Amino acid sequence: MLILKLLVIPGFLLLISLAGKRWGPSVAGWLSGLPVVVGPILFFLAIEQGQVFAAQSATAALSAMFAMIAFCVTYAQVAQRASWPWALVISLSVWATAAVVLSLTPPSLVFSVIAAATALLAAPYLFPSVQPIVSGPVPKSDKLLLRMIAGALLTLAVTLLASTVGERWSGLLAVFPVLGSVMAVFSQQTRGPAFTAALLRATATGMYSFAAFCLVLALALPGMGLTAFALGVAVSVGMLGVTKRLLAKPMSPTADAGRTAIKR
Repeated sequence: MLILKLLVIPGFLLLISLAGKRWGPSVAGWLSGLPVVVGPILFFLAIEQGQVFAAQSATAALSAMFAMIAFCVTYAQVAQRASWPWALVISLSVWATAAVVLSLTPPSLVFSVIAAATALLAAPYLFPSVQPIVSGPVPKSDKLLLRMIAGALLTLAVTLLASTVGERWSGLLAVFPVLGSVMAVFSQQTRGPAFTAALLRATATGMYSFAAFCLVLALALPGMGLTAFALGVAVSVGMLGVTKRLLAKPMSPTADAGRTAIKR
C-alpha cells in the first residue's frame, strides 16, 4: 500500500509535466483536472477508514473545489503583477481561508454541489485574458523530481492524518492544491505568467471531471463499496471528453477582440 501511495500520484505528475512540454498549457491544465490526487487518497481512506468515512470525505472534497478554483484564479491574477513567491503565498492564503469557512459549514451534499457548481460556472470570467508563449525550456529533471515528491508527501500526510482530523478535513486536505501550486510555480519560473494563467484556466475547466468523480463517490460508495471507484473513474473520463470540447471551441470574434494579450 505504501508503495502505491509513493508511485501513483508522482507518476501522474510526471505525465502532466511532459504533456505540458509537448502540447502546451491547455492540455496540461485540462489533464490535471482529473482526480489524480483526490482519487488515490479517497481510495486509501476507504480501505483504511471505511467506505462511509470515504464517502463523507468525498462530499467535503466536492465542496473544496470552491477553494481550489479560488486558488487557481488568485494565483493567475497575482502572477501577472508579482513574482512567484507572492503569488504562491497569497493564493495559498485564499485557499486556506476558503477551506476554513467550508469546514465550519454543516456537512451537506446539496451544499457541496452548489459550492462546486458556483465555482465552476464563475471561473471562466475570473481569469486574466492572456496570450501564452507556448515554447520554452524543457523542465529540468530536478524540478520534475520535486513535483513528484510533493505529490507523494501530500498523499502520505492526508492518509496518515485522516484518523485524527476526521472525514471533513480529510476531504478538504485531499483537494489541497499541491498539483496546482507545484505546476504554477514552475510554469511561472520557466514559461512566464501568461503561460501559467492559461494552465490554471484549463485546470479549472478540467475540474468538471473532478467534480463528477467526487459526486459519484459521495452517492455510490456506501451502497456499492469499492466498485464505486470504477464507476467514478468512468464518469470522470467521460466528463473529461465533454470539457475537451470546451477547450477546443473557438472564441467568437467579439470575445476575441475584447481580449488583451499579456506578454512577458
